[in-house]
Amino acid sequence: MAEIRIRNTNERIQGEQNVKSFLEKQEVLYEHWDPAKLPAELQEKFVLSDEEKQQILTTFDAEIRDLAGRRGYRTWDIVALSDATPNLEELLKKFEQVHTHTEDEVRAITAGKGIFIIKGTDDVGYFDVELEAGDVISVPENKPHFFTLMENRKIVAVRLFIETEGWIAHPYEDPAFQKA
Repeated sequence: MAEIRIRNTNERIQGEQNVKSFLEKQEVLYEHWDPAKLPAELQEKFVLSDEEKQQILTTFDAEIRDLAGRRGYRTWDIVALSDATPNLEELLKKFEQVHTHTEDEVRAITAGKGIFIIKGTDDVGYFDVELEAGDVISVPENKPHFFTLMENRKIVAVRLFIETEGWIAHPYEDPAFQKA
């Protein structure tokens, strides 16, 4: 279950309803899918064949299509990252820069853990959303954020897009942002 840490106060927000309520106030969509639907052999697998990626998409087809229908997403895929990922450190450097998009950034975590760092309202500042299997998040277009791995350095997620070109980041310079 997702957990939030507000960076400037170190306050933690836990519990599905509390997390959902906080994120709604920050214009961030949060939902939860049942990660137990995924076959056991894929629940902790982070190097995936094309067939296994398709199996994940098929398993969550109803949830994906429901979310896509409600929010206008037209295409989706699977991203799998772990220490076995070629050029992982270079990928993370690209991800770990505050940026925006001209569409929502959507991730439905099916295995592992990840963290979104998001710029909230002025009274909140930056906050971390720690995600695990079953958590679904949509960071709205033009909202400064970035994504990275957590200590286990493993994640599998469904990514949904409006634009068929996929993930296009626009750098966002913010002197107020602190990496810690």
